[in-house]
Amino acid sequence: MTPSPSAPGSPLASRFGLNDRVFAGPIARRLAARIEEGLERVESELAEELKAADPLVDATSRYLYEAGGKRVRPMLVLLTAQLGGGVSQRVVDAAKALELMHLGSLYHDDVMDGADRRRGVEAAHQVWGNSIAILTGDLLLSRASVIMARNGEEAMRLQSETFERLVLGQMHETLGAQPGDDPIAFYIQVLADKTGSLIAAAARAGAYFSGADERFIEPLRTYGEKVGVAFQLADDVIDLSAAPGDTGKVPGTDLRAGVPTMPYLLLARREDEASRELLGRIDDGVARIAEGADPSLLDGPLAELRDHEVTEATRELSLEWTRAAVAALDALPRGTVREALTRFAESLAIRSS
Repeated sequence: MTPSPSAPGSPLASRFGLNDRVFAGPIARRLAARIEEGLERVESELAEELKAADPLVDATSRYLYEAGGKRVRPMLVLLTAQLGGGVSQRVVDAAKALELMHLGSLYHDDVMDGADRRRGVEAAHQVWGNSIAILTGDLLLSRASVIMARNGEEAMRLQSETFERLVLGQMHETLGAQPGDDPIAFYIQVLADKTGSLIAAAARAGAYFSGADERFIEPLRTYGEKVGVAFQLADDVIDLSAAPGDTGKVPGTDLRAGVPTMPYLLLARREDEASRELLGRIDDGVARIAEGADPSLLDGPLAELRDHEVTEATRELSLEWTRAAVAALDALPRGTVREALTRFAESLAIRSS
């Protein structure tokens, strides 16, 4: 397998999304160059952290890392570190640990979801089986703890609290909304726990470990969590995209697997006859697929859902969460870092446009 590019001069800028949409103007591009340099350092050290003497362990632990990824969380750590003393070893350690937490959770998620592919390759459990995939995820999460432990009690607290929320989010998603729960509020909380918590940890870690003003920490946590929710809501729209070649996803992947998304939940609240009839056809199709029917039987109903106004409402909801994330940045000083964080949030949300 070809290793991830990490040598100086490699096209990391496009790979990590360090583009003109996020870093606009000559001053911001100089900031992007510093972030790119830090990312190269993170990549190089991650490659070392993932080495193992056992050939099987080495292959499984490097599998999804080498498959690619945007390294969104390390980028945020390095970006918010510019509010303090910049990139230090403590900042790099936090970036590595949070990325390993993310990678470890992907191994677990794919087993639980029965996913076929991840990052353009076969899911790890398809290659080595469920047990090895789960143990590999455990190994990566353990390595994240080892890295964080190098930097003291506060680092361990950040890692442990974030991991706790990741697990709670997955548990709640698995169990589903309970009687008395509002399904939409429940779903938003799952998104905040599963995705928002890790992005929030990245946003605050860079500031904290670079010695930035402590008044920035809580606004950055709020920003990251809201960005995470907005990101996943945009993904719900992308999940219904009619252009899988552009998105890399088969339309309706989540719904075909019986995983509710925001358009479906909003549809379930509609009382008009057409919406109720469409909901019934989707539910019937999901049940038949679970019994072994061809997943393509939902092509028609999901195309109708894509064009239904609830999908546009989901897109608008994603933008609302993005605006709330940007508003949290008011506590930060004006400048290139705040502008880049604003553009970063907006670039994630408009992916579904």
